Amino acid sequence: MSFAINPDHVRTLSGLFRERVALTPDKAAYRQFDGESQTWISFTWADVALEVARWQAALAKEELAPGDRVAVMLKNCVEWVIFDQAALGLGLVIVPLYLDDRPDNAAWIINNSGARLLLVEGRFQHRKVAEILAGSPDLERVISLLPPESLTEWSSKIKVAKAWLKEAEGTEIPTRHLSPDMLASIVYTSGTTGRPKGVMLTHENMLWNAWYASRCATFGKDETFLSFLPLSHTLERTGGYYLPMLLGCEVAYARSINLLAQDLQTIRPTVLISVPRIYERVYTRIQDTLEKKGAAAQSLFNQAVDVGWHRFEYEQGRASWHPKLLTWPLLKKLVADGITEKLGGRLRIAVSGGAALSPEIAKVFIGLGVPILQGYGLTETSPVITANRPDSNIPSSIGQPVQGVEVKIGDNNELLSRSRCVMRGYWNNPEATDATVDGAGWLHSGDQVSVDEYGHYHITGRIKDIIVLSNGEKVPPEDMEAAIALDSLFEQVLVVGEGRPSLAAVVVLNGEHWESWCKDHHLDASQPDILKDTRVNKMLLARVAAHIKGFPGYAQVRRACFTMQPWTTEDGLLTPTMKKKRGPIAARHEKEIEALFAGL
Repeated sequence: MSFAINPDHVRTLSGLFRERVALTPDKAAYRQFDGESQTWISFTWADVALEVARWQAALAKEELAPGDRVAVMLKNCVEWVIFDQAALGLGLVIVPLYLDDRPDNAAWIINNSGARLLLVEGRFQHRKVAEILAGSPDLERVISLLPPESLTEWSSKIKVAKAWLKEAEGTEIPTRHLSPDMLASIVYTSGTTGRPKGVMLTHENMLWNAWYASRCATFGKDETFLSFLPLSHTLERTGGYYLPMLLGCEVAYARSINLLAQDLQTIRPTVLISVPRIYERVYTRIQDTLEKKGAAAQSLFNQAVDVGWHRFEYEQGRASWHPKLLTWPLLKKLVADGITEKLGGRLRIAVSGGAALSPEIAKVFIGLGVPILQGYGLTETSPVITANRPDSNIPSSIGQPVQGVEVKIGDNNELLSRSRCVMRGYWNNPEATDATVDGAGWLHSGDQVSVDEYGHYHITGRIKDIIVLSNGEKVPPEDMEAAIALDSLFEQVLVVGEGRPSLAAVVVLNGEHWESWCKDHHLDASQPDILKDTRVNKMLLARVAAHIKGFPGYAQVRRACFTMQPWTTEDGLLTPTMKKKRGPIAARHEKEIEALFAGL
């Protein structure tokens, strides 16, 4: 891959951008949909460089100094890249915010990081931004890409980007001498107190992780990446932004998840980076379609998956040849090609990360010729630690360590990682840093692993229970359970949602308080099916929600079931020290839990 830029040569993320512009100024860099013209617009590297210079002049006019934090709350777009590169080139530190996060949580992150400036899209966001401003009085400036619907509802701190950039014309851009160990970003991830922790990532951390990830497969210089996982997610930022920049590949920004199917047909990507939730959605649509087509179609589909999977295992060297493989060309034409065409027809690499992908779903897609490669990483490691390779792919595993990353198994089978990609630490949280990275530089993941005969790692459990949703968000359930259990009505609580799109809970009610609550609401507590009553469930769920409103937006319980049967040491659901045994409790309530997630 001689066309790839070596990190040793450029040293920083802004150096990477300058080198890419110098090497391929006229090559297509980004593509996005323009709402006004209703067309897809392309930007060359030279186009982006001109805009980066304009934004740097405007940022310089704000008198921002190296190390100052600036926040961004945008959907994936070329402006995200322009702002990022403009800020990085001045030695500023990017604080990415999720577009759909609650205003109070966004304000907390802005306050905690000390961000001085915030970039937003503007249109349809005026109420959210007004709430953010109200909750972060030290925020000095808000830049809006588009004129907001109502300027009167906004603080005087707001400026529309077009005018802000115009005012800065002629401003001298200061020369900043950057080093690889300079802080590049503070990425907030779920903490154990219910509030997120700010992961400090340097230029070196993310630049080298992108390089290591690029060695996991053979990428061509003309690949097309389709970007839809939020750039505030470190997997997308490293793998879907910095990695393509290393390679000089084009990135197209999907319009939305709802329009993803259309965008796949239009863009026809060769590389797709996603969390399991997207593959789950496509899988569900396939199953729905098959159900409508009837038994014959289902049988043919299953046969295609079976033969395709055997073909995959044979090519991987884990299965012997079988005569049924002779039917693959026909099954490919009748079944598999239809599925791959819906993904654009050119997909060579489909990455799944951020959470565990169901082996069943992986088998279906891989059997039909969709080349899914599952990996593993943490925001704290920039993020990739392990990955499957095209020629060494065990979908049920998290793969093998990527080049440049050391991995070992520590006490209690915990996966430990050490590399130049490990974070500097947690922002203003030395205690949490010391608990995560030891004196020898090993980052303790909290995940338990085993290694198979092929050298592939498999997640077997967690040291401290963390729920990983299907969108990759990580939630510490014990903190939420403790918050809910503060309510005297709720005796015991189990929050669930591993691999699911949202959280749910099983709640044991306190008998005495339950009777009082029923009397207050003119209900008969002795009625056999009262806990199945929809109105009662909604009232209790609202009470649960009130106790966890301070948690991040994705850490909310959307559904719950309530029971009067407590968990005890006698029935094996509690330890002698009264700690919950999560697995056995979930097993007892398996039917109820499955019912909570039905239809999602």
